[in-house]
Amino acid sequence: MKIKLLSLYDFLLFILVFTLTGIGILFIYSSGVNTDGFSTSDEYIRQLLWAGIGLVLMIIIPIFDYKKFQKYSFYIYAAGILLLMYTLLFGKEVNNAKSWIGFSFMSLQPSELFKIAYILAYGNYLVITKKMNPLKRFIISLPMLVIPMGLILIQPDFGTASVFIFIYLFMSFMANIPIRYLMILTLTGALAILFTVLPQYETIVYKKPISILRILTNPQLTMIVIASSLAVGILSVMGHIIFKAKYFYWITYGFGIFTGALFLAFLISSHHLMKPYQIQRLLVFLSPDMPKMEGGWQITQSMNAIGSGVFFGRGFLQGRLSHTKFLSQRSTDFIFGIFSEEAGFIGGIIFFAIYFTMLARILYIIKQTNNSYGTFICSGILGMFFYHFFINVGMTMGIMPITGIPLPFLSYGGSALLTNMIAIALVMGINSRRLDF
Repeated sequence: MKIKLLSLYDFLLFILVFTLTGIGILFIYSSGVNTDGFSTSDEYIRQLLWAGIGLVLMIIIPIFDYKKFQKYSFYIYAAGILLLMYTLLFGKEVNNAKSWIGFSFMSLQPSELFKIAYILAYGNYLVITKKMNPLKRFIISLPMLVIPMGLILIQPDFGTASVFIFIYLFMSFMANIPIRYLMILTLTGALAILFTVLPQYETIVYKKPISILRILTNPQLTMIVIASSLAVGILSVMGHIIFKAKYFYWITYGFGIFTGALFLAFLISSHHLMKPYQIQRLLVFLSPDMPKMEGGWQITQSMNAIGSGVFFGRGFLQGRLSHTKFLSQRSTDFIFGIFSEEAGFIGGIIFFAIYFTMLARILYIIKQTNNSYGTFICSGILGMFFYHFFINVGMTMGIMPITGIPLPFLSYGGSALLTNMIAIALVMGINSRRLDF
């Protein structure tokens, strides 16, 4: 199928991406300006160079037929797993996480780039298992998700690991895996985090003993409850097989989620997969009136910065909180706070419009694509961007917990910017071949 060179590129996506990237570079520069008006950081220069590399990739990748990636997707996935393992052994520790390899300017975060590898491989899995029994298809898909998430959690990088769940859910939904199966994963993960945090909530926030929480704090009692819950689940399975009663199915469903969540919480606590500062960030979300805890001060100052922008903003480089040490992680996690203070409510609305136009364009391409593999890839990319946007903006506003997730195209970070630009390049390649069966 011959394709004209210019038709390979979606110029609306190009304009949107480079508008967002340009805004990001400007406000990364702003984040490094001190109260005297001088820049104390070269992050904006590095981001500009990474953007140049990303531009080259955005031009080159759409030239190749994305369906050729399908043949090698599992090899790419395997190579990514090996790279994650290498990072755990020999990587550099930055911000309490051993997530980086390389040196100086060329440092890369493999967990960011692995998002693309996962999307390509899982999309291929969904294509080749199209006629498989839905439950079997769901169960076999879980190791592909759990293995990289486990390696990333060990770093530890809870924020990046959580992104893979949303990618998985979007792609699985588009592949017609039943929602009741996807809810097992969602509810189990959410309850596991809640069970992990509750003991600390009792100690730090509530400051009174809660009898029922002994289930979570006493390891012997925890194992007894897990075993009992598992036994109820097994008996319910037998009851469903023998009596064919539907309520046995739902008893199994509920106890399966509870057992899995409790067991995961036990593993997280016993192996310290969530560090104290990560748990404290979740506690701040549950109890925002604790600003002295990890993350509480950051959220308070971010909300102050957003509020001080009022309607039209203070003007570029004129933010007061942005150019002091009151707002930490200014160029990465909380860059939206800087943007809102200097661009105001109007700037925020424009930014939202640009971003949602990009998401809507990807959704349109999903609807227009006839090839299943292309549909699944675009769905994973849509899920990735939506989750990053929702969590990052939400945490700067204090309505979501701090998870260290960057804002795509705006936050400083070469690995994240490359990943996002590669993702858009794949979407453009799929769009140019959307009618190719």
